[in-house]
Amino acid sequence: MNENVKVVFGLIGGLALFLYGMNSMSDALQKAAGERMKKILGFLTRNPIMGALAGALVTAVLQSSSATTVMVIGFVSAGLMSLPQAISVIFGANIGTTMTAQLMAFKISNYIYPIIFVGFILNFVSKKEKVKNIGMVIFSFGLLFEGIEIMGEVMKPLAGSPVFVDLMGKVSSIPVLGVVLGAVMTLVVQSSSATIAVLQNLASQAGPDGVSSVIGLTGAIPILLGDNIGTTITALLASIGQSKNAKRTAIAHSIFNISGSCVFIFLVPWFAKFVQFISPKGNEIDVISRQIANAHTTFNIVCTLVWLPLIPLMVKIVTTIIRGNDKTEKAAFEPKYLDMKVIEQPAAAMVLVSKELNRLGELAESLLSDLKTAIVADGDSKTHGSFIENLEIVHQLQDSVTEYITRLFASGNLTEQQSEQTAGLLYVNNSIQRIADRCEDIDQICEKVNNNGKRLTSEASSEMEDCIDIIQQLLKKAMEAIRKGDAVVAETVFKNKKKMHKAEKKYSKAHLNRVKNEVCDASMTRYFSGIMYNFDRMADNCVSIAEEACDNVAFINLDEETGKSMMERGAV
Repeated sequence: MNENVKVVFGLIGGLALFLYGMNSMSDALQKAAGERMKKILGFLTRNPIMGALAGALVTAVLQSSSATTVMVIGFVSAGLMSLPQAISVIFGANIGTTMTAQLMAFKISNYIYPIIFVGFILNFVSKKEKVKNIGMVIFSFGLLFEGIEIMGEVMKPLAGSPVFVDLMGKVSSIPVLGVVLGAVMTLVVQSSSATIAVLQNLASQAGPDGVSSVIGLTGAIPILLGDNIGTTITALLASIGQSKNAKRTAIAHSIFNISGSCVFIFLVPWFAKFVQFISPKGNEIDVISRQIANAHTTFNIVCTLVWLPLIPLMVKIVTTIIRGNDKTEKAAFEPKYLDMKVIEQPAAAMVLVSKELNRLGELAESLLSDLKTAIVADGDSKTHGSFIENLEIVHQLQDSVTEYITRLFASGNLTEQQSEQTAGLLYVNNSIQRIADRCEDIDQICEKVNNNGKRLTSEASSEMEDCIDIIQQLLKKAMEAIRKGDAVVAETVFKNKKKMHKAEKKYSKAHLNRVKNEVCDASMTRYFSGIMYNFDRMADNCVSIAEEACDNVAFINLDEETGKSMMERGAV
């Protein structure tokens, strides 16, 4: 096989193994982190410093600043985070992504296969989910390094190629060329971690003298800066079709990296000396991988320290670039919070599901009010039309939530605990759907009554209104219980369910007395009984929601108080 073809195949094969290992490690780390991810997400909205710290931690788990940025854009688009909060998280994400390069700098070539073996055994033999996840982290970590070793081996012949050495000389002497090269590489691979790993391997190859790096630190730094610019494209792509604030978040990510790179490109010689000073000493080819990792970390920490106090300025810049407010509201039946791009991060996706379910519960309460109004209006077409319209909104929104939760399960990224939580949320969604179905059944019964030329007595209408009031209170309390995961509130739902049972008996008896006194037609009994049956079933559905709260199912939220204050003041 031609030598050049071998090099190309080795590079793409090693890169594929590296990316597979990194993605597998990310998934396993998320599962291993489990509930801790939920706690980390709780820091996102507290203050800029905590936001930056949370951004760094989340990225360290996800092993990708792009994944964190996509998640944050989803939160901003859903209105769960303000623009300043999102920007601080983005700054932290840029620090977190440097951890991958620091890992790459370790020289563990002699231990790769034992690491892979240990990881495989832990994952294959253990029955405990947490141990299996830790095993997968170790196994993927080994694969990741094996990919790096493969790339390093095939790059060795390049170091002796006069054409390649000449090209690297040009990159070293023309920093802008290195920036462009780094940006293009990252645009193609869509992973700055991968291109930096390639850069670390490349720089570790000896030049013609056999001692110095083929590219040197001053040649590697511009490529590193280009990698940081190239990684912003993922955020920009993720913001397409999102809200203006989501677009601003993506642009802030680009400005952060581009502005830092533009400044550092003029400081390359001095920056290289500083990095060499803080890095281990030794032969250049032995220490340059760590030097590149330290340069990457230093660059992002310095940029974050500079920009963190200037977040208001960043907000002003991005709002100048993207002007105006979001005027186009989503159709009522469209999900307000769900974002398909966030499904790969289960903890974040469950936050969005919780918000959408909360909204669905509020719509169900409104639907009950619409039903009450429609009953009082006694066949008024305008009032009935409003009820039917809102019923269709609830149905379509419930379908969207079901599809989202199903895709979340299908992603295969959920831990056992997250699977139980998500299954509970799906059950809540189905219970709300059943309440909507019962409302529809009652409406259809009332329509049959009207079509038969009959009318409900005022007493019957009043009794139905009382039943709806009871259901509304039960639903409100059930949603409160699941919102907080409060078993005490859930107990009140179980106790108050008896009110509906007593009301059904009381009003059924009252109806029979009206029939006996010839106030009401006997043929109405089956209709009235059908309506009361549906009310009783709705009460059962509310109990089902509350039971999930007793099974430790609860909505997952970001910092609720901060979120409320943000909404109240209409933060940018």
